[in-house]
Amino acid sequence: MLLEAMYHVPRDKWAYAYDTDTIHLRVRTKRDDVDYVVALTGDKYDWQHTAYDIVMEKAASDDKFDYWEAAVRPKYKRLSYTFRVSKGMETVYLLDNGIRSECPQPPNHFYEFPYIHGVDLFRVPTWAKDAVFYQIMTERFANGDPSNDPEGTEAWGGTPKLDNYFGGDLQGVLDHLEDLQELGINALYFTPLFVSPSNHKYDIVDYKRVDPHFGDNLLLKQVVEECHRRGMRVMLDAVFNHCSDQFPPFQDVLEKGEYSVYRDWFHINSFPAEIVDGIPTYDTFGFYGNMPKFNTANHEVKSYLLEVAEYWIKEIKVDGWRLDVANEVDHHFWRDFRKVVKAANPDAYIVGEVWSDSLTWLLGDQFDSVMNYPFSGTVLEFFNGGMDGITFGHRIGGLLMRYPQQTNEVVFNLLGSHDTPRLLTVLGEDKRKLKLTVVFLFTFMGTPCIYYGDEIGLTGHEDPDCRKCMEWDKAKQDRELYDFYRMMIGLRKENKALREGRFRILLACENDPCIVYERADERIHFTVWMNNSPQPRTLSHPMETSDWLDALTGEAVVPERGMMNVALEPYGYRILFRHIVEVGSND
Repeated sequence: MLLEAMYHVPRDKWAYAYDTDTIHLRVRTKRDDVDYVVALTGDKYDWQHTAYDIVMEKAASDDKFDYWEAAVRPKYKRLSYTFRVSKGMETVYLLDNGIRSECPQPPNHFYEFPYIHGVDLFRVPTWAKDAVFYQIMTERFANGDPSNDPEGTEAWGGTPKLDNYFGGDLQGVLDHLEDLQELGINALYFTPLFVSPSNHKYDIVDYKRVDPHFGDNLLLKQVVEECHRRGMRVMLDAVFNHCSDQFPPFQDVLEKGEYSVYRDWFHINSFPAEIVDGIPTYDTFGFYGNMPKFNTANHEVKSYLLEVAEYWIKEIKVDGWRLDVANEVDHHFWRDFRKVVKAANPDAYIVGEVWSDSLTWLLGDQFDSVMNYPFSGTVLEFFNGGMDGITFGHRIGGLLMRYPQQTNEVVFNLLGSHDTPRLLTVLGEDKRKLKLTVVFLFTFMGTPCIYYGDEIGLTGHEDPDCRKCMEWDKAKQDRELYDFYRMMIGLRKENKALREGRFRILLACENDPCIVYERADERIHFTVWMNNSPQPRTLSHPMETSDWLDALTGEAVVPERGMMNVALEPYGYRILFRHIVEVGSND
């Protein structure tokens, strides 16, 4: 066994309280290097009467490591533990003071989880597990009130540019809530709605006022109330990393320079605040001089932005915040942000925009979730033919081991957004490939989000082409694709196992683009079969029972001599399920 590959620390994603009774333990070993791992657990104050061993499950693998996992329910909320790792006749113990060939008298040198404190528990909104989000760029969704159109508004459905307008507004959203509910949507994510000189609104001038081209605060409140009446949640976009150069405090800095009372609201490197050879003398988002960066360590700035965050939660009753450029804002600010938002609404959902490994923000003191771009990148690369099944399985396994389980259950999974090319365009306008990605999205762990228009076949390359107007003429929509989305949303909403059940790859091979995986809880077991290739394929995997049904047709699918053989069309899929416990409802 390669001892150098073994890893565990008694904190973060490796040892954490999942709920007030359960501790999750994880340990890492070299891939395919050990036969099994056993957690030796007990209470250090009464080891003799509390000790018990748990055989750990190999929860995931990547290209280098296996990850073993166990859920422990200590009787007295305290836990001492070590890991016994075995291969053949060889056994070692992972201890707090190193790896040893012999186990000391328990609990000497064992790891410790001192106590499960409810106040320290990382709690995420339970409703987010059941949510199916729909991302809306209000300016491009629907024009419900032409009287508030910006000057120079173009005809709906024209070519999107970086600086043109088509008149979309909140009334347009209100007018189409019935359509979204019919699709199965139960949560909306709005890109910024506040006063801004741009069409995208990520350069904000007034954080407490809805842009008049969209409506006003009362209309937003009406939209939120109507959403709540329909059982739909609403999440707004918070742009707290930067503002517009037209933001009044920054205008004061431009006017008064180092004598401005707002000079410390921003990161001014030299006065006057100006752009020299294309580079601002003040910190910005990227190098955009029209988006000066806030100094969120400044007490006045922090107080102002936290008041904004609280206002929309308390007064308008929104259900959460998506945090723009979240990784470029200091952690102290986000810790205080969480306290303020959760005090206003303990059930609020906080999603950070971080494009890479985000564990630092997901330890219970900052965000509930992040936009899972590593997920979308992996999924799109695989279904575009960029990797084989075994590599995909390893990548997905690595993603699942990045975060604690409660985050995995509500991580914000997306296949496209206002910042990326359209899903159908990325996949070469091959609808079969698109369907595979969507099946995976809705049968994987986490909270799925659809970018407006993907469900009816909108196409588009990079910004601004990905921000086309929504097509409302049904004759111009792909209604077959719409029905497919609606079917997959319904399947997920009707089955708790697809929202909270365990995930495991069952079949993935080198130099083969096909996969089989499962989702299961204590009541129902799903297997998903995918032929990610241009040829017909029959996939085979051992199945111990013969009570399988097609999840979409109800047709019985029977293994032959303990082997399930599933014939699939090119880029085809099939979803099978069986009841583990016969109940009247899947939930």
